[in-house]
Amino acid sequence: MTSTDQQPFLSIRDLKVHFSTEDGVVKAVDGLSFDLARGKTLGIVGESGSGKSVTNLTILGLHDRDRTAIDGQILLDGNDLLSANERELERLRGNKMSMIFQDALASLSPYHTTGKQISETYRKHTGASKKESRQRAIEMLRRVGIPQPDIRVDDYPHQFSGGMRQRAMIAMALVCDPELLIADEPTTALDVTVQAQIMDLLKDLQQEFGTAIIFITHDLGVIADIADDVLVMYGGRCVEHGTKNGVLRAPQHPYTWGLLGSMPSLEGPVDVPLSPIPGSPPSLLNPPSGCSFHPRCAFTEKVRSGLCAAERPPLETAESHGAACHLTADQRRDFFADHAAPRSH
Repeated sequence: MTSTDQQPFLSIRDLKVHFSTEDGVVKAVDGLSFDLARGKTLGIVGESGSGKSVTNLTILGLHDRDRTAIDGQILLDGNDLLSANERELERLRGNKMSMIFQDALASLSPYHTTGKQISETYRKHTGASKKESRQRAIEMLRRVGIPQPDIRVDDYPHQFSGGMRQRAMIAMALVCDPELLIADEPTTALDVTVQAQIMDLLKDLQQEFGTAIIFITHDLGVIADIADDVLVMYGGRCVEHGTKNGVLRAPQHPYTWGLLGSMPSLEGPVDVPLSPIPGSPPSLLNPPSGCSFHPRCAFTEKVRSGLCAAERPPLETAESHGAACHLTADQRRDFFADHAAPRSH
């Protein structure tokens, strides 16, 4: 959600991303809309297969154009990304927008030094000399907290620890000062101490550069630490969208209640059992009719008979907080208080 006094830096409207496979059409993203302002962080959460990563790869243009049908609109600072050709996208990638991938070891080339990979990215987009690009790589390694960067710049990725590789990935993603940074679960494989350091680093760099960040994660604790707004995805769709405090402290959708109930809390009794969401995520080859969450939802009987299976609920927004659910606002408030509040964060 964005304020009315400024245009969003990133605007996505009714995005649909469908893949053709031998088994049929996979509806990976099926009607997604959101805005992101400069200097703000949007946290996107949801189970594996909900469409989080596909959304962000589509923003970057990293999809197979021959097998992918895309509809909708993606505007980045006024640039229409879906109509841009590959050369235009290459110019924008790394320069105006960039991405931190989940597995730094798999994303960095083992055949080139870390410094060369960072400096070549800078050189390609700025036309700087080799000497200038190397100095820029050393500067970025220093900025992300790599010790002795003038020496480590000549090390290969396998010579770095997991946390140091992730920092190097961040350095490469930020070397051209991109205005949009997409972080796809960048702390998943790191221990909690290194994870906290990476989060602090991203916040510091965002404050310094004014970068807009999309942060993809399964971890609501990470979202609570870094996000300004939260978008909850399920079955290729947005089921809830609002401010961090609104979504985490007063969620409006049963799926979000399930996410909160399935994670441990440091508050309250330690013997309160976790409450996993029953069932499995929907097939994107043959998604359920109506509300995609209805086969797993415990509250369908509270709605007019058959409505959840028959009609797709719209994302209704009130005071910058929206949820796609057929339950009334009063029912959501009462059911959340009864079923989800003990484990709210």
